[in-house]
Amino acid sequence: MSVLMSCWLLLLLVNFGSPAARLSENDICLLDNNKLRQRLKHLQDLLYLYELQLKDILENTYHRTKSGLFSGNRSMQHEALLPATSGNLIVYDQVYNRKKTKSGYYRVRPRADREPFLVYCDMSDGGGWTVIQRRSNGRENFNRKWNDYKLGFGKFQGKNDEYWLGNDHIYDLLARGESSLKIDLMDWHGERRYAVYENLQLTNEQDNYRLWFGTYSGNAGDALSGGSSFEDQWSASHRGMQFTTSDKDHDRFLAGNCALESSGGWWFNRCHAVNLNGQYYKTGRYNGSHDNGIVWSTWHGMWYSLKFSAMKIRSPFFVDSESGDGEDGQGS
Repeated sequence: MSVLMSCWLLLLLVNFGSPAARLSENDICLLDNNKLRQRLKHLQDLLYLYELQLKDILENTYHRTKSGLFSGNRSMQHEALLPATSGNLIVYDQVYNRKKTKSGYYRVRPRADREPFLVYCDMSDGGGWTVIQRRSNGRENFNRKWNDYKLGFGKFQGKNDEYWLGNDHIYDLLARGESSLKIDLMDWHGERRYAVYENLQLTNEQDNYRLWFGTYSGNAGDALSGGSSFEDQWSASHRGMQFTTSDKDHDRFLAGNCALESSGGWWFNRCHAVNLNGQYYKTGRYNGSHDNGIVWSTWHGMWYSLKFSAMKIRSPFFVDSESGDGEDGQGS
């Protein structure tokens, strides 16, 4: 049986079920039966997960010598960095800590016909988030071409590493049902804002990874929709836009290439109200020939480059809390 798991499914296995509503006395037997079924399903899921871990440990050599899975000491130890390519199953050590899952890098395989890959699972905000983009320190170059954005780039080791997960990987995760998008932002004064979009969709490479999203909520402003005015929405909304890089122009800007002007790949219109893949300025306010910073226009405008951003997705059945608690880290 193929392993098809991502951050939200991992959390689901740990926190299966919810308290049952109080029933009448005549239904007490039905209540007991339902509780037993839930408990059985939970144990079956755990058994299957441990069987996969055991199989992976026995068949591969890239684990550390002593696995915490079989250790009598269940306290969390320092996590070893996971290899980026080897193995064909989910690979993680010390997943559980008092029935809670720790934020960190996990190997996932949303499609059985493709190799697994590393993602950062953020267990703040109710948990189950798969981080698809992070900017935190300006060390990674986001002014890259189509194939880099297609396959992904950056470091996948520390929690503050900057990266783009890859349009192919994002497409596969969304096809699995991870359709809620949350964007965490922080400015250079340490103030945080967030934006949540439901029903996130991404088409495949044949349609140039066209972006669709639904209802907005949050306190950062609905910049992905282009802002509040009709004129801004017509020229800057990112809904329905195809992905553009410096070497593949799919934007609606007839006089040039928005990715060239904005220093990074994105779903540009004419050109943007949001660009989280722009140039990293360490001053907040910046000047230049183009508004090419890390921009969320409905918060600080076009000429303010943010200190931190993280884009993360999960299944929509989770109950969301408000802004992030900082588990995802910030610039160092």
